Parts: sequence; structure tokens; C-alpha cells
Amino acid sequence: MPMMTRDVLLEMELEEDDEEDGDIGNVPASKRPLMAPPTLPSSLALENLEQTNVSGFGSLKSQQDLRTPEFEEFNGKPDSLYFNDGQRRIDFVLVYEDESRKETNKKGSNEKQRRKRQAYESNLICDGLQLEATRSLVDDKLVFVKVHAPWEVLCTYAEIMHIKLPLKPNDLKTRSSAFDNFNWFTKLLQVDESIIKPEQEFFTAPFEKNRMNDFYIQDRDTFFNPATRSRIVYFILSRIMYQVRDNVKKFGINKLVNSGIYKAAFPLHDCNFSTPSEDLSCPNERYLLYREWAHPRSIYKKQPLDLIRKYYGEKIGIYFAWLGYYTQMLLLAAIVGVACFLYGYFTEDNCTWSKEVCDPNIGGQIIMCPQCDNECPFWSLNVTCESSKKLCIFDSFGTLVFAVFMGVWVTLFLEFWKRRQAELEYEWDTVELQQEEQARPEYEARCTHVVINEITQEEERVPFTTWGKCIRVTLCASAVFFWILLIIASVIGIIVYRLSVFVIFSVNLRKISNGTDPIQKYVTPQMATSITASLISFIIIMILNTIYEKVAIMITNFELPRTQTDYENSLTMKMFLFQFVNYYSSCFYIAFFKGKFVGYPGDPVYWLGKYRNEECDPGGCLLELTTQLIIIMGGKAIWNNIQEVLLPWVMNVFGRCRTVSGAEKITPRWEQDYHLQPMGKLGLFYEYLEMSHDHCIHIRHDPPPGVLLVLLHPAIWGPPRLLNGRIHQHKPLHLQYCRLQKQSQGKPIRWV
Repeated sequence: MPMMTRDVLLEMELEEDDEEDGDIGNVPASKRPLMAPPTLPSSLALENLEQTNVSGFGSLKSQQDLRTPEFEEFNGKPDSLYFNDGQRRIDFVLVYEDESRKETNKKGSNEKQRRKRQAYESNLICDGLQLEATRSLVDDKLVFVKVHAPWEVLCTYAEIMHIKLPLKPNDLKTRSSAFDNFNWFTKLLQVDESIIKPEQEFFTAPFEKNRMNDFYIQDRDTFFNPATRSRIVYFILSRIMYQVRDNVKKFGINKLVNSGIYKAAFPLHDCNFSTPSEDLSCPNERYLLYREWAHPRSIYKKQPLDLIRKYYGEKIGIYFAWLGYYTQMLLLAAIVGVACFLYGYFTEDNCTWSKEVCDPNIGGQIIMCPQCDNECPFWSLNVTCESSKKLCIFDSFGTLVFAVFMGVWVTLFLEFWKRRQAELEYEWDTVELQQEEQARPEYEARCTHVVINEITQEEERVPFTTWGKCIRVTLCASAVFFWILLIIASVIGIIVYRLSVFVIFSVNLRKISNGTDPIQKYVTPQMATSITASLISFIIIMILNTIYEKVAIMITNFELPRTQTDYENSLTMKMFLFQFVNYYSSCFYIAFFKGKFVGYPGDPVYWLGKYRNEECDPGGCLLELTTQLIIIMGGKAIWNNIQEVLLPWVMNVFGRCRTVSGAEKITPRWEQDYHLQPMGKLGLFYEYLEMSHDHCIHIRHDPPPGVLLVLLHPAIWGPPRLLNGRIHQHKPLHLQYCRLQKQSQGKPIRWV
């Protein structure tokens, strides 16, 4: 690759900055972090990359020196993954709206965006990438810029990124399994090897250009698989600059997309998910994944993890490996949970204390004190007969057995997953890559302080001093603590609501019921208060959760973690801590505090001097707690499915309708993928976060039995959403509708 000693940078007017700008301040060139890796000799490692001087950055006053991509007409091959010459593979696609054809009056703004884009594309070409532009067939304002990384660029960056590549085929014999005697049964669950052929195993090593002859290179076009090529190109796109003013440099495709200069940036799928490609050279891996994995008829089969990893990368592959393992383990918990639930259901008539409550000669003769001061009358204990029967379903011996089982299940779940994860780390050669992860470009851009490493005694660049880091951590922790206090305040508000409306329900329900059995049996003041308070609590929870997601991202960006793993870990800690308190604080109140501080007849306890503290049902608060969990967990599941299933489906149906402007219009692959829904900047973060909440086990101390009881698990209230390692509803949409960015961090993702 020809070595470029000068990037094309553009002097422009100062614009509005935001937290996602990558910029380098007024720092001498010798102390600036390297932001253009291709200018470095490929033999240097990444740690030396940060210490290399970057000189020769210049500014360009004339537009004549800009290098622009060539415009080509669509060649009429809708399934083609190559440039018009049929030789250079498309590794990434950038989409922008032609400023000269925009229907807007902001001519100055359009000109600025055009100059930024041209400078960025010129720098891409200078750094060795090859670009080809094609106008949209549906909307002539859209332009698709296809990006191709030549062999020299791929080799240079593979060495910089420490990507492991094949040395020689693996000739070690595989160990026989203890389940080989059951091949007749396991064969039914396996993917047909004649359709999805097993991947050949190799010994691998981090790539080095000076040892290229040692690597297993039979074909340069297939040595780097599509996922690796897209990962390398995205690494380059994230670090190329497009603007400089007063030694402040801005860079990265993410910033350009967020500011609207580019409409989208994504790698291509190899074919349509529902039909194979007409191109004979296309492997049709997306079609095979849908047919043999994501299709409902393949729900009982094992996942083709090797093909998932090959097509999407290790990060997506390890997620589905964990998801399949989690579902298999959850299936066992679901069976035991349903059995314990059925045991309680069929033995509810044998509950001794429920019989006594319902007996007119026992419960009917016990007169209870009024539950409020003025309007509430005395009442008989047998009024709570139906609720006491329902309570026996959950407060039974089966629940105790389920609690003990779940304690053992959780331990086995974690230990067996560690074994499975170790196997995948070995099979996919991702054991040592966690220590070799590159710094985020946002972190590199702010490394302006030079410090001495206490271990190596060498100079290192960091974005802030130790004192500055302490200040940032303190401010971030204070912000998280403030939002947790806000949750506690909302819970107190819900408690005040419970206390204030209980009196109203106690008076009005008795007037409405007129002694009729159905209403009097099932719609008690306690139940009406619990249901309405749970609904209000759920609404507040979702509002706070939506707001805090944006706040947590802002806090984490301000904290400025070094690597993407550090960024995700920091964001996970903030989100999980907040959401745990947000979702379960009201449940903790019902389980551990409600009904514990009510005083005694003649001397009740009051909140705020006027609200009498609420009491539990005579049988305890277990049924109310179950109702609270059902409303919160069920509402959360419904909301998530609306976001993850309904909205993407509607948006993609609308997008497909827009792409077909004529009866026989043929659209290329890049234009079809453009109308898919993007996956999001955080990728699988929300998927892991959602699973971590579903995995929570809720316990309480119930005074009558005096033992810890498992109240509720997703297994009890219906079949799990994940069936046999396959995403049952919304996950196949990732294959059908989403532009999954085929990028991998090169390391396993640990379950949080």
C-alpha cells in the first residue's frame, strides 16, 4: 500500500460541538495520539501506534486536490456484492443525500456538509480504501458510496488489530462424547450437514505481514472472511478525520452519521433472507441461517454457531451461544416451576388455615377492626375467603421446594456456563484477545496528558490526570445516586397513593357491591388498591427507565472509558443498578415493609401525620406481591415486544413498499439493505440487560411460615420467550429486518 504522509484536512468555520465529537486540542504534534493508523509501517504493534508522531497534517484551500469516488451506473445485477468490475468486493456502504438536490433553503449548511463529506472521502482514498458511487434507482437524491479494502490495507490493519488468522488446518483428533451412543436421537436435533457444512478448523495466530508465508493463504479473496473485512473497514472509518480548525480535529463515521452528513453506514448482507442469490459465487449464508436456524420449523434444532460466528462475527455468535444455553437451562426450571404451581393449585382445598377462614363457624365469627378511622365498618374474617384460597396456591410446600431447587439451579447454571464459555473461547481462538483490545477512538482523541507508567516506567498518554479522573468518577457516581434517590421518592409517592385511595375504595366498593358475591369476593379494597398502584408504578418505572437510559449514556461518555469493553461494563453497571432499584423497589416495599409497622388496635401508626399505615391481607402480602410482579414483568414484556417486533415489522413493511416504485423495478443489494432497520450503536447491550432482568429471582420473608420463599419466576407464568436456543418471536427479525453490523470485538462476552 503506498504510504501517505499527508491527510487532506479542511479548514472550516467553527460549528456546534457535542459529546460525540472526536477532537484533539491545541497540543504539539509530537504529543498528539495517532488517528490515522495507515500512515504507520505495518510492522509496528498497536502499543507503539500511540507513541508515533503524526506530522504532515495539512489544510487544503483548493478543492482541486480533493480525491472523489468514481460514479458508476447500476449494472443490473441485484445480487452482486462487487463493484461494477466484478472483482472488488463491497466491504461497507455509505449513504448520503446529494446536497445539490436537497429541497431546503439552508444553502450554507448544505455546502458545509458537502465539503466535510468530500474531505472525509478524500482521506479514505488517501489511506488506501477504494470507493465507487452509484445513485439510487428509487430516489435520485440518494447516493451510495461503496467501500472496498484492498489486500494491502487488510493486511496492514489485521496486524495492527491483532486479528488471529489461520496458520494450518487443525489435525488434532476430536474427543469422543459420552452421548455418542444416542446418535440416533441427537441427529434429529442437529443441522443437516449436507446443507450447512461444518467449518474447517485451523491453528491460528495474530497476523504479521513479515510472516505472511507462514499463514494458510490459498486464495487472497477468501483469506479474510466478510465479517473480518467489515470489521477492519469499520475500524478505519471510525478513525479517519474530516475537519480541522486551530489544531482541533474531528473524525469518525459515527459523528458524520449523527450529524446527518451521511444517512447510514453498514456492511452488506450476502443475499435476501427468504430466497437464495442468483449469483453462483454467493455462499447464501444469510438464506441458510434463516432456513435452518431462524425459521419457526427449525425451532427444535441446535444452533449452527459456527456459521453464525462466521457470518456475524464472534460477538454475535457468543450472544446466541449464551442465549441457547440459557434457554436449555431455563426449560428445566420451567418444568419444575410449573409442577410446583400445579401442586399448589390442586392442593388449595386442603389448606388448613384457608378452611378455617372460610368456615362460617370460625372465620365468620371473628370480627375484625375497621381498616380506616372514620368511614370503614367492622368486618368478618371470612370476607377474605377467596383471596386466602388463591394465596394457598403460592404459599404452599411446592413453593418451598421450588426455592431450594432454584438455589441449586443458579449455581449449576453459572458453573456449566463457565465450562461452555471456555470451550467456545478455545474453539474460536478468542482466549487472549481480551487483553489486546484497541482503545476507543473517542478516548484516543483526548489523550493529551503524558504520564509515566509505574510498572513499565515508560511514557503513556491519558485523557486526564489522576485528579481529573477522580473528579469525573465522583460526578458520575453522584449522578447515579441522585437518580436512585429519585426512584425512592417515586416509591414514597406510590405509598402515599395507596394510603389515600384505600379509604375511598373501602367506602365506595361496599356501596357498589350491595352484598353481591362476585364483586365482594374478588374486588376487595386491598386488591383494587394493589392493581391501580401497580399500574401507576409500572408507568412511572417505564418513564424513568426511558429518561435514565439517555442520562446513563451521557454519564458514561463523560467518564470516557478506554476500550469498548470498559465502556459497556461501565454502562452495564449504571443501567443494571438503576433498573434493579427501579423495577423492584416497590416489590421490596410490599415484601419486607408493608404491614410491619401498623401499630395495634387503638394506636395505629400514621404516615405524614394523617395517612394510616396500610395493612396486609389477613393471609399476608404474598398475593399482592405476586400481582405487582405480574403487572410489572408482564407490562415490560408487552412493551419490549411492541418495540422489538411490531415497530420494526411496520417500519420494514413501509420501507419495502417505498423501494418498489415500479412493477418490474430491480434494486441492488445495497439499496435493499439501506431500508432495513439499524441495530443501534450499543448493539447487543440491551439484549443482555433484558435477559439479566428476566433471570432475577425474587424472595421475601413471609411471617407465618418464617422461611425464604421464591415468589415468582418467568417460568411459572407461561412458557419462556426463548425456545430451544432460538429466538421465538423478535430475534429472527435481526436476520430478516436488521442491518446487523458484522463487527466483532474478538473476545467472548460474559453474562452479567
